[in-house]
Amino acid sequence: MQKCPYCDFNSHGLRGELPEARYLDALVADVEAEAARAPGRTISSVFIGGGTPSLFSAEAIARLLTVIDRTLGLDADAEITLEANPGTAEAERFAGYVDAGVNRLSLGLQSLNDARLKRLGRIHSVAESMRAFGMARAAGFDNINVDMMFGLPGQSTEAALAELDSALAFEAEHLSWYQLTLEPNTRFAAQPPSDLPDDDTLADMQQAGVALLAAGGYTRYEVSAYARAGRRCRHNLNYWRFGDYLAAGAGAHGKLTEPAGRVHRRWKHRHPNAFIEASDRTAETLCVAADQLPFEFMLNALRLLEGVEAELYAPATGLEVCEIESVWGELESRGLVAPLSDGRLVCTETGYRWLNDVVAAFLPE
Repeated sequence: MQKCPYCDFNSHGLRGELPEARYLDALVADVEAEAARAPGRTISSVFIGGGTPSLFSAEAIARLLTVIDRTLGLDADAEITLEANPGTAEAERFAGYVDAGVNRLSLGLQSLNDARLKRLGRIHSVAESMRAFGMARAAGFDNINVDMMFGLPGQSTEAALAELDSALAFEAEHLSWYQLTLEPNTRFAAQPPSDLPDDDTLADMQQAGVALLAAGGYTRYEVSAYARAGRRCRHNLNYWRFGDYLAAGAGAHGKLTEPAGRVHRRWKHRHPNAFIEASDRTAETLCVAADQLPFEFMLNALRLLEGVEAELYAPATGLEVCEIESVWGELESRGLVAPLSDGRLVCTETGYRWLNDVVAAFLPE
């Protein structure tokens, strides 16, 4: 396995045999430790992601979900997502994942052009993407997301739309369509491709792509998330609504809110070997300062096209909405957000186009 040149997620190239048994033992212990931090709560969604979790056997996934249910309790209708890459997909495993309890699959296609896949460092082909999607359907998955990128090296607006149109032909329930960005500490950041589309071309791609997705029956509900009716990703909606979530696994990040409103974040050791070997798998903890909470809340909530109910702000942050009235009023006067009196924290269409500037207004001085 290899790491893609654009990827800044916690993934690592695999050399040698996958230490499945040792990692799974450490992961189970981590879940049990996390359960002790959240007594009385149940789990409404599980997202098994990062790297290529479909390298793990169906038996390993089944054991993990059994432990989560035993220690925390899975809601009867819990959304359980597994990420998979087309180049590692096997029909036997997809069927096994369904039997294990996974009910949502997220396929990292990224591109439907073999030359651009190679530029991205992807090890699968378009034919493998098509085969993997067909295998997922045959295995029983009726809730599938496909990841697609635009703004790729050498990509024109017409080419981006052609790839998106090909992705629509899969008729997946959910589609994540996002712009390639040069993240720090990646190979693309250190050595940027010379033929990336310019800003005007990227804007054209975005505008035309949103229209194409809408015509295909997908509603945009977040910056890069599009879904058919009733198929929004519940796990990600919890993030964007500033909900709590537990962290288990190498590089995992969790957030828990105390009744008084204090928000605690926790990170796990990033490298799988360090995670396996550590007696305390938590690498870092942080209590978010009160003056940072307005920014953190808006950074998530305003990504949603419909925003969030204003009444969520106080229980999520321990702060009162009146404390942000002056900042919100200034943004409203510039036509960037809707009035607070509407009962929602939401951007206008103009504000959504300038979302980074809107969110930055809530940074502490």
